[in-house]
Amino acid sequence: MAWSTDMSAPERPRIAFVGLGNMGGHMARHIINAGYETVIADLDPAKVRALVDAGATAADSAVDAARNADIVFTSLPGPKQVRHVGLDMLAIMPPGATWIDLSTNDLTCAREIAAVAATAGVDLLDAPVTGGAEGAEAGTLTVLVGGDATTYERCRPVLTCIGERIDLLGPHGAGYVAKIAQVSLCYLHSVCLTEALLLGVKGGVEPNKMLDIVRSSTGRSYVADLYGPEILNGGYDDTFALELAAKDLRLAMDLAADVGAELPFMGDVSAFYDRAVEDFGPEAPHLIAVQNIERRNDLILHEVATSTSEETQ
Repeated sequence: MAWSTDMSAPERPRIAFVGLGNMGGHMARHIINAGYETVIADLDPAKVRALVDAGATAADSAVDAARNADIVFTSLPGPKQVRHVGLDMLAIMPPGATWIDLSTNDLTCAREIAAVAATAGVDLLDAPVTGGAEGAEAGTLTVLVGGDATTYERCRPVLTCIGERIDLLGPHGAGYVAKIAQVSLCYLHSVCLTEALLLGVKGGVEPNKMLDIVRSSTGRSYVADLYGPEILNGGYDDTFALELAAKDLRLAMDLAADVGAELPFMGDVSAFYDRAVEDFGPEAPHLIAVQNIERRNDLILHEVATSTSEETQ
């Protein structure tokens, strides 16, 4: 390679970052703050301007951003966007460049882009991330990597700008599989947490006390800690859209079919989220899906929690 990841070397890699959403914007900022020359692209001009102010260079499109980059990062909503943007970029990326996809993607798309990347002589890592928008902002994400070990080691110094834990899990596609498997659990937990809270509240326990018990018990989890308060305050976590949650679950069911896994409960939860998109709209906060459980029980948890809090003041 003509570049080095050694920060003291003059030939450090030139970075392109495409997709500056709730996750991507924070990740790109960490790379910029680490001193890497970074070209950015996004459909939202305001997001581009914010990072130009932080030291990035704006490109008119993903293709323009990728044209002269040594490492191209993409953080996109799903397989459709990864395929569309990625194939356009691979058509112009020079042999020896590296594409690191941080998106949640499926194996069908992964195989397609891997074949095209191999023909183009472009190294490819799938590196989806987990840890939420708060982890992206703090730079403490877990990065789940699939791909060639040599490429991984070469790019690892840049990946450490965005993540606290970087795991090479296997060949290309392994990162996508791990991301889909673990993120699906988040939605299953959200449904189960809501049902546990409802059971306790309908039995006479005050909502915040019930959540506190869960968070101090064998039922404790990231979901209980981060999303439990959002359910009880009625905010439902507006940092992530309901349609994206439903998309993740559809990817999980597609993966199950691909690898021959039978997952009946996950299938039920996936259908539950699809119905929620119909009821609340794709841009609604993802946790609002659990309101359908609350409605079936004639008990909206955040209304009870607010009422109880007011009575004790």
